[in-house]
Amino acid sequence: MEAGIGGFEDPSAEVLAEAAASFGLLASAARLHLVWALAQGESDVTHLADRVGGALPAVSQHLAKLKLAGLVRSRREGRRQIYFVDNPDVVTVVRVMVGQLAARAEGAYAPVRTLRGTGG
Repeated sequence: MEAGIGGFEDPSAEVLAEAAASFGLLASAARLHLVWALAQGESDVTHLADRVGGALPAVSQHLAKLKLAGLVRSRREGRRQIYFVDNPDVVTVVRVMVGQLAARAEGAYAPVRTLRGTGG
């Protein structure tokens, strides 16, 4: 890693590629809504489909992509598959971004707070 602007080191090409892939998955409004919903608490696919207003097969496909990328996980409870986000960094990124944009849309200025562990 090389020292960059502000004293932060540049991440490796592999790390940047992985981050770009994760952001690419979150570039879909449907998948972002699913991660947002799961950041509030775990849920099964039926409740997620109701919450985000999506068709069950489409929601299942989005969840499969998010799971494959490691952004969400699942566990079985009887016949139901329960989905959750167990990475606090993913939750933080989604909450900060969506929260900032929601505040801006409401006309309120919400300054970005320094996140712990970011060196800032």
